[in-house]
Amino acid sequence: MENVISDRGSRYAVAGGPAASPEEAKAFVKALCRNKKFARATHNTWGLLLESGPVKNDDGESGAGLVICRMLEREGLYDTVVVVTRWYGGKHLGGDRFRHVQDAVRMWLAEA
Repeated sequence: MENVISDRGSRYAVAGGPAASPEEAKAFVKALCRNKKFARATHNTWGLLLESGPVKNDDGESGAGLVICRMLEREGLYDTVVVVTRWYGGKHLGGDRFRHVQDAVRMWLAEA
């Protein structure tokens, strides 16, 4: 897997694709988790920006979905779900975890 951010044992990866509803976003995450590597991840957080407003799921990584939504809002990127996956490495990262979520989303945006 390329474009992985590593810090103190934790690893972050990012994926994204079209989604026009919360149900489509959940289906995207479910499809992603068919890959055992993603299914075993500690967190699969995601954000989706719709005309009706942002939709997010922190999946236990409190605040990460909001970070993703804010970045999508800044880009004006609607109807696209972005998923940041974290495999916890055993050490708390504090605020650095938000920086890694932002860096992962930036990587995805640069390639999209």
